Formats: sequence, C-alpha cells, structure tokens
Amino acid sequence: MFDLIIVGGSAAGASAAVYAARALMNFKVVATDLGGEVALSGEIGNYPGFNETNGIELSQKFADQMKFNKVDIDEGVTVYAITREGNAFRIVGKDYSENEKVYQAKAVLLTTGVHPRHLKVPGEKELYQKGVSYCTTCDGPLFRGRVVATIGGGNSALESILMMSNLAKKVYAINIDAEFHGERVYIEKLKTLKNVEVISSAETTRILGEGKVTGVEYKEKGSGEKKKIETDGVFVHIGMIPNSTIVKDLGICDELGFVEVDKLMQTKIPGLFAAGDVANIPYQQISIAAGQGVTAFLTAQNYLNQRQ
Repeated sequence: MFDLIIVGGSAAGASAAVYAARALMNFKVVATDLGGEVALSGEIGNYPGFNETNGIELSQKFADQMKFNKVDIDEGVTVYAITREGNAFRIVGKDYSENEKVYQAKAVLLTTGVHPRHLKVPGEKELYQKGVSYCTTCDGPLFRGRVVATIGGGNSALESILMMSNLAKKVYAINIDAEFHGERVYIEKLKTLKNVEVISSAETTRILGEGKVTGVEYKEKGSGEKKKIETDGVFVHIGMIPNSTIVKDLGICDELGFVEVDKLMQTKIPGLFAAGDVANIPYQQISIAAGQGVTAFLTAQNYLNQRQ
C-alpha cells in the first residue's frame, strides 16, 4: 500500500514526484513514458530558467531530476483503470509485454495529459504515418527539402510551421480561422518567413494520396469553393483531447472529458487529485502544469496527514 501513486511522468507528474521524494513519502510514479506531450513540443522559449530549449531537452531534464531524487518509477506501464476500494484506490495497468500491474494507494494524482485531436476527414486515417503526422518534432526532419502543410491555428501549429520553415522547401499554413491564436512572438515571426504560404479561413476536407500523401483539399469558408494543394506531408495540430478514460466512470469529468478540480487540484472524490493538461484549467502551459503538480502534491500531503 503506497501513500501516493502519481499516474503520468510529464511536467505535473515530475514536479509532484520531486516534492514527494524530498518529503520522503512512500510513493511511486507510473507512466507510459516520461515527458508525454512535452517531449513532442518544438521550440520552447517561455519556461522559467531556460532562454531557449525544446520539448525533448526539457522532458529529459524532468526525467533527470526525478532520477537524481531517486524517484521510484514504473516506466512503460499504461494505467487503464482506477477504482475506489474503501478508503484507498486500486490502480491497474499493463506494461509493454501486456503483463498486468496492480497498485494500491491511499491517494492518487492523475497527470495523464492530453493527446492530439484528429481532423476526421477522408484520407487522414488511411495515410497516418504515410505522410500524415501529429508530431512535427518527431517526423518533421523526414520532410527536409520537401513541401509540407501544417493544419491548425494555435501555438502548437505555429511551432510546427516555424520548425518546418527551417527544414522544408515550402510550408502551407492552413488555418480554419481568419487569424492565428497564439503567442505574438510566433505570429510576428511567421510574417517574416518567405517559404511559408498562409491559407486562412480554410476548412480541410480531405487528405489526398494513395499509399502516401500527395496533397490536401480544403474549402474556403467564405465562398465555399474547394481547392487543392500538392504536398508531401501533413502535420495536424488542431487541439488536444484529455487522457481521462481511466476515470470516466467515476463521474469527475466535464462534458469535454477534462477532470474537474478545485483551486487545490482536488476532485470531488477524497484522495483523488488531478493536475496538468488533463485537468479543467483554462490554460494549458508547461509551467502552469508544473505549478499544478506542486499544488496537487501539497494538497495530497495534507490529506494524508489528516488521515493518520
């Protein structure tokens, strides 16, 4: 029986784990991987203490700090169920070999993050990993010197466009809205890129290709006219969906699937906490997730102290 199980190993989970280790708490981190969506981020220039970094480097720093503090980590275990048993919790997962792993804890901190939203248009599923990607950091270098398109209008799309402008021959930036919604520094930098063509107010209707991506079909929102562009790769960055399936039966999620928490990161179930992008906090930023992880741990620690 652990005092605390932290599910997830990215910004929120890593921050909570460091605090738990320094408090000499009996706890464990259980995570599919260390880094989560942070590891898939491109350029990062707004995380405290780093003038410039990227997702891979920052997530490695998180992992290094956990290891420095001798955090007990079960990496490679994907949790698929969390249930309440009396005053404790039962956490069930599977490792890469499909072996079942079962844990018991007095408290649980859910920091499972989010995963990419799909366009749900013809050709997207069929051409996934054949030119369609949801991770520019992972797959962008494969399209060096070629023509690509990034679909989306937020920070993740802007990061993708900026990264690919340094690698690709040409980048189409397809945005369903009239303007981009993200950090001004990214938007201003976008205006200076000569190999980027912005296509605004455009709804993507199809990914084209047989066996590999050859283009994108889109519809102009004003006229309704359908147009096509030729491209070798498509990066989809249109938002995220919370990884909250494992608690969907506990009645703690909102209509969008985000875990509902109060200002102390508590759910309505005593002993169950959530932090980071999986929680229903308006702003999804790495530094905010890290702070939430600390808040959640301190609240969990207080909860455990009161139980004794």
